[in-house]
Amino acid sequence: MMRIILLMLTNFAVMAVLFVTMNVLAALFGINMSQGSMGGMLFMALIFGFGGSFISLLMSKWMAKKSMGVQVIEHPSNNQERWLVETVRRQAERVGIGMPEVGIFYSPEPNAFATGANKNAALVAVSQGLLERMTPDEVEAVLGHEVGHIANGDMVTQTLLQGVLNTFVFFFARVIGMFVDGLLRGNSQENSGPGIGYFIGSIVAEILLGFLAMLIVMWFSRYREFRADVAGADLAGRQKMIAALQRLQRVHEPQDLPGEMKAFGIAGGQGLSRLFMTHPPLEERIAALQAAQ
Repeated sequence: MMRIILLMLTNFAVMAVLFVTMNVLAALFGINMSQGSMGGMLFMALIFGFGGSFISLLMSKWMAKKSMGVQVIEHPSNNQERWLVETVRRQAERVGIGMPEVGIFYSPEPNAFATGANKNAALVAVSQGLLERMTPDEVEAVLGHEVGHIANGDMVTQTLLQGVLNTFVFFFARVIGMFVDGLLRGNSQENSGPGIGYFIGSIVAEILLGFLAMLIVMWFSRYREFRADVAGADLAGRQKMIAALQRLQRVHEPQDLPGEMKAFGIAGGQGLSRLFMTHPPLEERIAALQAAQ
């Protein structure tokens, strides 16, 4: 679950910097965005929109390690670490991806995540709480769930969706800003560059449209979670995957994963409503696996 929220936060930060930079340059150098063609603005939106999302993807593994304090297992020092590495290696070979890095991060709650820009150079990390509070069979299922995220290409797919949404936000925020600026100028023939209406309108529009984009990302995350559960069931066994999800139910769906990391982990957090959840309710995920033939 953790990867999506971290990816979203990183993407938001990158896009915010790009958006502010463009507006500052417009103010300093008198670049009148309203004079550009719609085609030109759309091209700019595509460049900045997909640029922001792919920068976020490239930074995702580094950000995950730093923000979560992940200790990568380079040389297993005990039986548990050796078992973790070998389990991930076996699962990666089964789904035909390169061996991910395997790491452990400190958290008393059971959780895990997968991230990385390349499915052949990804990272799978589990919490100390997961190792302490789950059985080996349940941990194996969780690892299969995370390897499933990698094999399904969820990181890249998420990035492409985010790029489309970034483009939407970037382009239409500017269109709205131009419209607001035109209303405030009225019949004035001045054309000395974008006015205050453009800046205020585009900033407010970006916030509102960005919120809508976030809801779409959350929906997409919930949808992909069912596929990762199926992958975990295929790799470890359906009953093991169901048992792992039931274990998470008993520990009240841990919520200690920050930001964008939440969408590609194993446990979902509770939100104000379903719209803000990165994961479907655990009972729905369990029921889907139980109903599978």
